[in-house]
Amino acid sequence: MDSLIFLIVAAVFLILILWNVVRIVPQNAAYIVERLGKYSKTLEAGFHLLIPFIDKVTYKHSLKEFAVDVPAQQAITKDNVALGVDGVLYLRIMDPKSASYGIENLVFAITQLAQTTMRAEIGKLSLDQTFESRENVNATVTHAIDEASAVWGTKVLRYEVKDISPPTSILDEMEKQMAAERERRVAVTTSEGYRQAQINQAEGDQQATVLRARGEADAVEIEAAARAKAISVIADALSREGGTTAIAQQLSEQYIAAFKELAREGTVALIPSDGSDVTSVVSKAFTAFDTLKNQVDTVQKNNSPSVGKQS
Repeated sequence: MDSLIFLIVAAVFLILILWNVVRIVPQNAAYIVERLGKYSKTLEAGFHLLIPFIDKVTYKHSLKEFAVDVPAQQAITKDNVALGVDGVLYLRIMDPKSASYGIENLVFAITQLAQTTMRAEIGKLSLDQTFESRENVNATVTHAIDEASAVWGTKVLRYEVKDISPPTSILDEMEKQMAAERERRVAVTTSEGYRQAQINQAEGDQQATVLRARGEADAVEIEAAARAKAISVIADALSREGGTTAIAQQLSEQYIAAFKELAREGTVALIPSDGSDVTSVVSKAFTAFDTLKNQVDTVQKNNSPSVGKQS
């Protein structure tokens, strides 16, 4: 019985010794060891042996990046608008010894520093700039906190503003401003569309006018070419034998056809006194044509010598 008690006591004593001697530090962690109340060393990841009852692990730190929530706070902008601002801070412990002995409560100190720095930065900006310059504010706060916390063995990686909450009155004014801006954009878009439509219509009318003018000009040219060709054909016919008689006959047919058309379509017709005498009509047409032909021949004969002399 006594031997059993002795074995139990010895086992408990051995466990206590091993508990105080053996230390296994996990990856991305660091333990601070004090010997008789004084800093001795920093244990990194792996297996370590300590002197029992003399060495003691006082602080345990994680070397991973971790986030610290920065509670919402009131900040006054440059144009005297009170804003509610909160954020989140990302940091990592780089020197476990400084983080253990440099500050009493590292997380609390970092949080307070972030809040005071954020208030100072918001005070330099107007209300509109706080919404437009979030990235610049984040970078400035990160740099300021990182410099201040360097003595604590901590590296501030970044700071992110989560939310900016203006007062209700400011929100109402901003909503009205956005509504007015949307209405302005709609009005500008509508006016631009109307202007473009008017421009397109004017250009279309201009092109249509140009095309009609070109069409009329082409028609006049075609008609003139056709008349010129007809006159040329008539001239050739006159120079041939029997051409004069054929022209007189054509004139007579056109004269009779004109009176026939008047009799068909009109209710009142003006007929010459000798309109019933076809022979007289043909004779007059032939006489007029022959007279005109003689005048043209005379003009051509008069012009021919002068042309020869000039050449």
